[in-house]
Amino acid sequence: MDFKKRALTGLIAALPMIAQAQFTQSEVNNFTKETSLTFAVVDNFHNKSAGFLGEITLDNQSNVALPAGESDWQLYIHSVRKISTEYVAGLNIEHVNGDLHRIVPTKDFKGLAAGKSLKLPFDAQVWVVAYTDFMPRAFFVSGNNKPAIFANTDSEDMTQFVAPFKRENQLRRYNQPEDLTVLVTPQVRFEKNNNKVSVSKSDALKRIIPKPQKADFNRGTATLDDSWKISFQGQLKNEVVVFMQDLQDDYGLTLKAQPDHIKLGDEKIISLKVNPALNKGKAESYTLEIDDEQINIVASDNAGVFYAMQSVLNLMPANSQGAVELPQLELEDTPRYGWRGMHYDNGRNFHGKDVMFKLVEQMARYKMNKLHWHFSEDEGWRLEIPGLPELTDVGGYRCFDLEERECLITQLGTGPFKSGSGNGYLKRSEFVELLKYAKDRHIQIIPEVEGPGHARASVKAMEARYHNLLEAAEKATKNNILNTKQTDKKMQQVDMSDATQYLLSDPKDTSSYITVQNYTDNSMNVCMDSTYAFLEKVTYELQQMYREAGVQLKNLHIGGDEVGAGSWVGSPICQAMFADPSNGVAGAADLKPYFTQRVAKMLEKRGISPGIWEDGIMYDKTNPFKRDEFPNETFTVNAWDNIWEWGVADRAYRLANAGYQVVLSHGTHLYFDHPYEANPDERGYYWATRYTDTQKVFNYMPDNVYGNADYTRTRKPIDNLEALVGRPLPQLEKPENILGMQGQVWSETIRTEKQVLEMMFPRILSVAERAWHKADWESGSVDTQQQAKDWAGFSAAVGLKELDKLAEGGINLHLPVPGGVIKAGKLEVNTPFAYLQTEYSLDDGTTWQAYTAPISVSGSQKVALRSRISKQQVSRITYIN
Repeated sequence: MDFKKRALTGLIAALPMIAQAQFTQSEVNNFTKETSLTFAVVDNFHNKSAGFLGEITLDNQSNVALPAGESDWQLYIHSVRKISTEYVAGLNIEHVNGDLHRIVPTKDFKGLAAGKSLKLPFDAQVWVVAYTDFMPRAFFVSGNNKPAIFANTDSEDMTQFVAPFKRENQLRRYNQPEDLTVLVTPQVRFEKNNNKVSVSKSDALKRIIPKPQKADFNRGTATLDDSWKISFQGQLKNEVVVFMQDLQDDYGLTLKAQPDHIKLGDEKIISLKVNPALNKGKAESYTLEIDDEQINIVASDNAGVFYAMQSVLNLMPANSQGAVELPQLELEDTPRYGWRGMHYDNGRNFHGKDVMFKLVEQMARYKMNKLHWHFSEDEGWRLEIPGLPELTDVGGYRCFDLEERECLITQLGTGPFKSGSGNGYLKRSEFVELLKYAKDRHIQIIPEVEGPGHARASVKAMEARYHNLLEAAEKATKNNILNTKQTDKKMQQVDMSDATQYLLSDPKDTSSYITVQNYTDNSMNVCMDSTYAFLEKVTYELQQMYREAGVQLKNLHIGGDEVGAGSWVGSPICQAMFADPSNGVAGAADLKPYFTQRVAKMLEKRGISPGIWEDGIMYDKTNPFKRDEFPNETFTVNAWDNIWEWGVADRAYRLANAGYQVVLSHGTHLYFDHPYEANPDERGYYWATRYTDTQKVFNYMPDNVYGNADYTRTRKPIDNLEALVGRPLPQLEKPENILGMQGQVWSETIRTEKQVLEMMFPRILSVAERAWHKADWESGSVDTQQQAKDWAGFSAAVGLKELDKLAEGGINLHLPVPGGVIKAGKLEVNTPFAYLQTEYSLDDGTTWQAYTAPISVSGSQKVALRSRISKQQVSRITYIN
């Protein structure tokens, strides 16, 4: 049975046997406009830690009634928690794929009259303690009418369609085992923020992020204005252009620059030179001297000069214009790691072109140098590839197309239309532009082509291509027969070679599996030569884009993670491979190593180093694939799975010891799709840890992976990691194989530019800090007093200047909700960042006053608090009393 017949058969089987639509388009529109659909968590304690009891309420305030019995209408919802209830109130609940579920009436449905409500209790997987676990844009379909979104769900304000979280069994994830999370209140925040170390404004202004290795500040300042000139070594022309543009755009300074062979007189000079012998030639090292008439920068390479310039910019007060005061100093600096990265997933949801340029700009400001771009996923393919238009025409969009010929099936709250949130892609020319922009800022962009799992967008796009080309071939063959009046069998054969050239799935594959994200068809078939032809084609086109941008594609990430168990076992093509004794593939367990080796060899021929997520290169929990099976000198592995009680958090060391190059990417500290605090109003998942705030990232110790073991997922303190795991933990034998670290943002719950930037900023500053600078408190057992002092200096600089600079750069920030207490009739307020402006309201938010010192309030008075950095950017509001 071919793909088309399978798709149509599935669609027909899923629909009630009703010949004609029951509703007009006007009725469909009216029903969804006036009927509210609301989700609620009824009980997270319903099934220990395995599932929760939820409820959908339909409140029909329209003049359209849903008739009793079978009908042709269908109601679609997005639920990342797979619903296990299959029948309720005369309605079938069906899992379509991924997060998409369908509700259809049966003969037992009693109907829903106008003005009435209907409650649908349901069981679902895991637990829900955050508004953003529920997805927007539920929609209604009837017959051949266009689908219509329930109006109250067409919003990024989750409170419009999610009932409040108030009770313990809503705010906590489970009760067996006990959820030990400390639920956040203003008082809890206040105590957490209450760092006893104070930092002066002058010291906060002088705090460079990331912290230099050595900095000696002298008395006095230098006033940088338009009278200064830049003298530069000829090879630094590109760096100077970027620096001059930043000075002009951010501080209104217009400086003239000329190569250093032209002698300058007595002008105030910024001197830029490269000395390859500096710091024994270590890459990216520099020295910086500032006095009242000269700024001298000497670096081991161009990147070092660029980073010295960023230190100069970092010393400038926010919102300065025309003349800027700089402290006089002598500074020596070199990075801790060569890999200081950020992973950005816009495969799940596309957030627009501007986000990527803003991210690159700010990464460069904080001396980060690797952007791991996750542009292909189950839910989307986000880069135009010449010769494969279906990748973006189909794979770049989600809508209501169950055959997936025009788009992927809708997911993650996009709704039924191509205009919905999360849709789109980068054009080839835009990516080339981005590559050039990143090159000028010493940032390497590492693309990720996900495979063999997490590949649904590419799989379905290539199936659409197969259908399109097969139909064209069949039409051409038919026309040829008619025109030539020949009936020879050879003439009647349809040429399928073009259609199958890049096909990623076996039409006869009967394999059954379901992934962590509830997909049943997202694995590339690793037994088909066309899969590797596809990867070769994409890699070739990527290389052409990089070459056009004047850079080399040095690294390409191949994914490898979370392949659905059971993939390929029902594929006749794979069965044929198992039967062939000459290929080294005897069964399904050999297929992932086979895939990885074949792709790695292809990349080696192209001069590209592969990268992979840790579980993509493991035979089992403890044994990596044999390193000598791969010809690549460098093979990077992202170590991410450090849920301590799962017993695999030692993989970072196991992989480094085995000869792989490791990038620390640990979920408990470095995943920015997790909430900033344990509060239902915060966005994000919480599978690795209940929350990850900026301070937690700051406290991460990349040189001591086991030292980061703080809590289990239940929030039980970890006192003895080895006892928790139950076996010896390997020590790091090859530290040279730890390349560095990076933050990760995954975008399942993140649909807009504003949302994704808030999830990254300001946490990303802590990644920049730890990847560049090793703090004294990290050595041996943690010196908590030194740690608190270091955090105080860092956080004061963030609150005094960095947040303002980021906002001026177009970054939507996550501003911390203030802590607050009333003591002896006085209101006291704080935030994690000293000098961040806070405000209070005594009239329920009607008017706001700046908080500068404790104020008198009555013990029972309702007090609202928020933080602010501009007219546009404020935090969530919290209430005392």
